[in-house]
Amino acid sequence: MEQLDQLNRPLKDLRISVTDRCNFRCSYCMPSEIFGRDYQFLPQSDLLSFEEIEKVARNFVELGVNKLRLTGGEPLMRKDLEKLIAMLAEIPGVDDLAMTTNGSFPLERVRSLKEAGLGRISVSLDALDDETFRRMNDVDFPVANVLAWIEECEKQGLGPVKVNMVVKKGENEQAILPMLRYFKEHGHILRFIEYMDVGSSNGWRLEDVLSAKDILSVIESEFKVQAAQPNYPGEVANRYSFADGSGEFGIIGSVTQPFCQDCSRARMSADGKLYTCLFAVQGHDFRTLLRDGASNDDLKERIQEIWAQRTDRYSEIRSGNTRNLIKVEMSYIGG
Repeated sequence: MEQLDQLNRPLKDLRISVTDRCNFRCSYCMPSEIFGRDYQFLPQSDLLSFEEIEKVARNFVELGVNKLRLTGGEPLMRKDLEKLIAMLAEIPGVDDLAMTTNGSFPLERVRSLKEAGLGRISVSLDALDDETFRRMNDVDFPVANVLAWIEECEKQGLGPVKVNMVVKKGENEQAILPMLRYFKEHGHILRFIEYMDVGSSNGWRLEDVLSAKDILSVIESEFKVQAAQPNYPGEVANRYSFADGSGEFGIIGSVTQPFCQDCSRARMSADGKLYTCLFAVQGHDFRTLLRDGASNDDLKERIQEIWAQRTDRYSEIRSGNTRNLIKVEMSYIGG
């Protein structure tokens, strides 16, 4: 039976953060001045085990979820992640098992992820030129390695690869057209993402947001494009196709073009808290339930109770007051 919230939105997509750690220090997510050498990440004992994650995911799927996405932090920072992927791939009813990564790990991991049962990969990349990208990841990591990862994903059948570019005014808007040219030529789907006020540590200001409308204007200065229909209900990206038929791209405008009315996503943090919005202030503790011996029926009942009460629509009501809330960090629950 379909689970509906207070705004009649179904529960279809579970994002699972497997770690709060990342090897990058991107300013819009984990700025180094806060997430520095002395930052205290979650201890291993606080993280959900693979068996606990599988149990939670299985119950979500039995309640109607058909998409699972592994996030972080950087999910490949979690040791033996392929074991979890293999466990999740065995759950009946999972139509889409995906992962978001920064693509900074050895290329041989791509094959092992595919062999474990991963279906798709999204890769984060914010510029094609080394100077801009190294500055934004703040760990001096080169673009070439990420591009090699993307091509290896395609080679191993983990495509079509979606490439996520966060656009921040004054940082990388000059990279929009070079990125689009490159990924149009290579047949990957580029998605531009407005700089969002996720968490409270990234110094977000509205004046730093290059709007979806302005991103599209930059693109239309060189390319003839047309709007395309969503692939499925609740898709967050507005899709566009090139008029010459050579592919597509997307723009995710969660600040200036909210999509709360169709949001069907729930998020489980690495330490077992369920969040019903990317901009949530607090989560619901599932780790304690699991470790206190909750049955599958207990877990389903709690999931149903939480989703049935859900009224989240932060991006539609964003204001000066809501922006001052102490929200959960993106590195804690994934994007």
